[in-house]
Amino acid sequence: MPAYRPARTAHRLGFVAAAALTATLALAGPAAAHAEVEADKAQALAENVTLTFVSEAESGTAGFTELRVVLPEGIAPGDVTLDEAPKGWKLKTSDDGYTISGPAMKPGVDAEHKIKVRQLPDAKEIAFKTLETYSDGEISRWIELPGGDAEPKQPAPVLKLKPAAPGATPISPSPTASPTPTTPSIPPTPTAAESSTPQAADSTTDDDSSTGLIVGGIVVAVLVLGGGAWWLTKRRTSSAGS
Repeated sequence: MPAYRPARTAHRLGFVAAAALTATLALAGPAAAHAEVEADKAQALAENVTLTFVSEAESGTAGFTELRVVLPEGIAPGDVTLDEAPKGWKLKTSDDGYTISGPAMKPGVDAEHKIKVRQLPDAKEIAFKTLETYSDGEISRWIELPGGDAEPKQPAPVLKLKPAAPGATPISPSPTASPTPTTPSIPPTPTAAESSTPQAADSTTDDDSSTGLIVGGIVVAVLVLGGGAWWLTKRRTSSAGS
């Protein structure tokens, strides 16, 4: 019996170690999930660079439905095009980045997508804050930036860049969409009543003027005739007296 004790002891120790390792991995599993980014040309001012993003699944019951990425300074949303994405997912740009979304993925499956960037900025490293949405409404926020003594618990994906190649320069900004032409404002067409009112007023004014002239002419004519008749009568009277 004593001869078997070392073997049994070793067996027990191996079992305990395996159990401890399993428990450690089980506890570390959710914390190990994270978001990453890689580039085929991780160099400052590199052009037409393909970036690959991987979001590791944290949930065993819900799948990814949406990923929102905030672009770093130096990369405009208009400089980004979708290269690859989960089946049925589409890209939509926003003021500060882009969103890709589509049918819910299977639980436990990592979400990977690729974008093509017109040019990387002239920097040592760039961070892409990422928000991951699951089919049950849960959101994982990988938005913490490196800095300070403490390691971020949910770090944003960070891409370290090599120095720019000799002679590399920033290219001109992407052409913006031409402004939508505005339709000149056209004053509303006046109604029949509005159209006729000024004309009616003008006609009335003209009629009043014409009437005034006629009446004035008649009065003058009457006065002239009256004066002439009075003068003739007076003359005849004078002649008769003589």
